[in-house]
Amino acid sequence: MSKAAQMREWINRRRPIKTFNRGKLSLQEKKAALGLVFVAPWFLGFVFLFLVPLYQSFIYSLNKLTLGKGGFDTSYEGFSFYRELFTNHPTFTRTLVESITDIVISVPSITIFSLFVATLINQRFKGRVFARAIFFLPVLLAAPVLSLENSSQMTSIAASVTGAAEDGGFVFTSFELKRMLLEAGVGNGIVTYITGSVDRIYEVISSSGVQILIFLAALQSISPSLYEAAKIEGTTGYEAFWKITFPMISPILLTNVVYTVVDSYSRNQLSQMIKDTAFQSLNFSLSAAMAWVYFLIVSIILLVTTTLISRKVFYYD
Repeated sequence: MSKAAQMREWINRRRPIKTFNRGKLSLQEKKAALGLVFVAPWFLGFVFLFLVPLYQSFIYSLNKLTLGKGGFDTSYEGFSFYRELFTNHPTFTRTLVESITDIVISVPSITIFSLFVATLINQRFKGRVFARAIFFLPVLLAAPVLSLENSSQMTSIAASVTGAAEDGGFVFTSFELKRMLLEAGVGNGIVTYITGSVDRIYEVISSSGVQILIFLAALQSISPSLYEAAKIEGTTGYEAFWKITFPMISPILLTNVVYTVVDSYSRNQLSQMIKDTAFQSLNFSLSAAMAWVYFLIVSIILLVTTTLISRKVFYYD
């Protein structure tokens, strides 16, 4: 036997023999298995309660549905219902633009307002629990209050919020605010956004309860030692917010933005038009086409928003 062969045999003898314990899992494998257990209910719900209806609605948007003996009979029409939306439908395009504009204006307003209120009620003061309950009440009372949307009571509520008197008098409205901001030299785009948020102040307040609680939980999870160290170094409250608070809650900021976009998806005129077209006009194919156009546009908004915000998100390890 050559020296090279003897050396290989010696190396093979010196190698440790690997033993596999098939009865036990490593800590990493246990965590992976536990994660699958928690994800399983969501996955099953996604497949059977969302993916299947989503596929069926797309099929409906490409077919004309007629009532038959065994249910609905379908006849393939292609993308004719999509063309009808943008060429023949009298109000779809206008309602779509208004709904998307409402989302673009409402989402930043609700997020900023929720963060401001959560930071405010996170401070130590008497009656803090009562103050938190007040800001969460609109979530509990949203359904009965929003049912008054087209009533005279809703008009008086809007008048009290915007400052316009019911008898035609003028107290302080967004028009006056717009004039003041323009005279102060603020840009027209910023002024339009601010006045649009003022006009939606009741919607902003009533839609921010869940976001306030999420931000509040995130604020309370920040270690006090970070603020103590910053205070020793002479950091002001303003600097502590932008250097400590804001980076630490940036992942929750992304979560709240996504939640607000999804929540705004079903709370506008276009969603109501989709429901009326399906269940009042019984035109399920046209309703499905509306829903798919709206779904794709909101998905693009979510994709762009999450991509931009994710670049600035800070994850503390």
